Parts: sequence; C-alpha cells; structure tokens
Amino acid sequence: MSTLKVDEILKRTGTGTITLGQSGDTISFPTGTTISGSATNTPYFEAKRSGTQTISDNTNTKIACDVETWDSAGDYDNSTNYRFTPTTAGKYYIYGQAVCSIAQEQIVRFSLFIRKNGSDVKYMSNYFTGNPAYINNIYLATVIDFNGSSDYVELWCKIEKASSGTIVIDGGTPGPTFGGYRMIGA
Repeated sequence: MSTLKVDEILKRTGTGTITLGQSGDTISFPTGTTISGSATNTPYFEAKRSGTQTISDNTNTKIACDVETWDSAGDYDNSTNYRFTPTTAGKYYIYGQAVCSIAQEQIVRFSLFIRKNGSDVKYMSNYFTGNPAYINNIYLATVIDFNGSSDYVELWCKIEKASSGTIVIDGGTPGPTFGGYRMIGA
C-alpha cells in the first residue's frame, strides 16, 4: 500500500468532479476523522413541550413544542408557529412523539400527525376501551422532501373521547418531542 500525503486536492482546471477510487472500492476514514461541509446531517432541530397543553375534544390541535433542545440553523420557530422551515433543500428525517394521559376519562382515539405545509404526511392513531387512567405514547417518523425556502412541517394531535372533562398532552419527561435532520446523500 502506498501513502499519499498532501494538504489540498484541487481539480487541474476549471470546476467539476474529483473522483476518489472506483466502483466497488471502499474509502475508509479513521476513527476521530472530522468531515465538514455537505456530508453532515444539517440543519437539524429538536424541540419539546415545557408543560401540559389542554386539547379540545375531537379537534385537530398543533402541539406547541416551545423549548428547543437544539436548532443548528435557527430554522425552528419555538414561540409563534411551532414549525420547522428548513432553509436548505433536501430530504429530511422528521419525527414526533406525544404522550396523552387522562384520569377518569374514557378516550376513544388518540392520533398524532406530521403535517407539511398544512397537509397530513404521516399519522398514527391508538384506540382505547374501558375507563381507567390512561397514559399513551405515540411515536412516528417519516422522510419529507423540502424546497429550502417555503416548505414547513408541524406536529399535530387529535383526541376523541366518550366522556366529559379536561384532556391534556403531557409536558415534561417524557413529553411531546418534535425533531428532524437533513439526510446525507439523499
């Protein structure tokens, strides 16, 4: 094996593609290597709900994740619209989670939605029977293509119940979580 030691590799003339290896080759990066530039999962974000959020029966409601865990590019609005509007185009892995807990209520269905530009992209529902205290968690994820300028994504829920009373989305741990990141190579 030969070793090539250089500080910089540039194309001989103009712009274009520089190829390392050929089809079938493996390019190895030693442990501790840092790759910068486009080979990173940025931008990325994650936000959580700071406390409980009251939800009206049988009504689609946006979950107000108001505390950012991280937001690499400042693309998540944690105070007004509670949405992620990435400024870099590409495919993104988007995930959401919410916990619904009800004491002395009968819930028929708890649903969680990921919406792009106001339309459902992914949803999941859990159904209940009986009338004990419930704690139910839904997690869902999907891949969404963003244009890098105006596309946005939000986390919504809907709770349908058979009896009266207050229903809430639990905050704190484990509370609602909403996040995502741009996928490398997609």
